[in-house]
Amino acid sequence: MENTFKVLTREEVSETNQHVFDRLKKTFGAVPNLYSTLAYSENALEAYINLEDSKSSLTKKEAEAVTLVVSEVNGCLYCLSAHTMVAKMNGFTEEQTLEIRGGSAGFDKKLDTLVKLAKQLSEKRNPGEGTLMEAFFDAGYSKENLIDVIVLIGDRTISNILHAVTKVPIEFPLAKSID
Repeated sequence: MENTFKVLTREEVSETNQHVFDRLKKTFGAVPNLYSTLAYSENALEAYINLEDSKSSLTKKEAEAVTLVVSEVNGCLYCLSAHTMVAKMNGFTEEQTLEIRGGSAGFDKKLDTLVKLAKQLSEKRNPGEGTLMEAFFDAGYSKENLIDVIVLIGDRTISNILHAVTKVPIEFPLAKSID
């Protein structure tokens, strides 16, 4: 079996996925390479897009902060590159994206608790001894926010693993290393 994944074109995917490609092209101007690989499956691309497009109680900045720290924990340069760009479009500076990827957000106390909890959950799959959870709720986050953080970690982990397996080319400006 061939284990190399190429970036699929519209003509190479099912009719169902062609319609999804058309929507993605309308939204983004092109089909991101990682989304293209999901089209190897008849169902995965649309299922993933539905997950990505689902509503969340988190703000766009909070969601990008979670995305950055999770992608850093998982070592996904594809998602780090794409979402550093998106984070900047949502108001973060380059320096702030690097700090978030390192596991903190000293420039914003509330966001800092979110980033620290998201990192802990990504690394350990549990919240630890409770101080992070207490800080999260003390910062003003709700149980709904917590559930949405967990769903977002799952979403990002899917894309991080997908890139680790497929190794499709990164079409975004490469994210800087935090080392």
